[in-house]
Amino acid sequence: MSPIESRRPQLPVAGLTPMTTLDYPDHLACVVFLQGCPLRCGYCHNPQMLEPRKAKPDEWAEIEAFLDRRRGLLEGVVFSGGEPMLHADLPLAAARVRALGFRVGLHTAGVYPRRLKALLPWLDWVGLDVKGSAENFDVIVGRRGMAAAHRESLAQLLASDVAFECRTTVHWRDWTLASLRDLALSLSAQGVTHYAIQMARPQQCLEEAYTQPVTTAPTTAELHDLVHRLQPAFQHLELREGVV
Repeated sequence: MSPIESRRPQLPVAGLTPMTTLDYPDHLACVVFLQGCPLRCGYCHNPQMLEPRKAKPDEWAEIEAFLDRRRGLLEGVVFSGGEPMLHADLPLAAARVRALGFRVGLHTAGVYPRRLKALLPWLDWVGLDVKGSAENFDVIVGRRGMAAAHRESLAQLLASDVAFECRTTVHWRDWTLASLRDLALSLSAQGVTHYAIQMARPQQCLEEAYTQPVTTAPTTAELHDLVHRLQPAFQHLELREGVV
């Protein structure tokens, strides 16, 4: 490790999924969840991870001890949240994960483009959450100025050699089939080749209204038909139901 990498990161760990085949496409990975998120999406199913806090002294040491035991068993480590880019020590943690021999993945909403730029050299794959179109992004996340930041992050990924997918979590309080179609085609026109549509889970949401049925929601058949019609626009398009 370099002198910088020898310093232990200070990261508030909210949880660990020790093994997954879902969170890093085509790779067996673990997921490290970091505490804190600046966004307030109504459908958020991890509201307990939103409020930031200081890292405890041994949190990252425990993660590294776990990773040391999983060398040769896991291929990658995915940083998720919350919003992992909230934390300035994330590049240091990614460098240390790389030094242990793992690939590094990231789940992010892309609202910290400068931090993403600094992290890109350490990344092998990114799952970029596209919360909404340019017009409704800030409304969905509950904060102003986020759409512009996200747009810059997407441009960085498109210009980089880092593999990535865009994905949109859909709750029918925020979407119609037409608006979802328009966003997908816009992403394709910008050069996005891998896209996932993820259906929000209503069982646990930040806002109570998002747990209630939406009478205007399209049928499953209508959603599947839209996905079928969008397939030619992407190299890979996936509908994920009941997993987000």
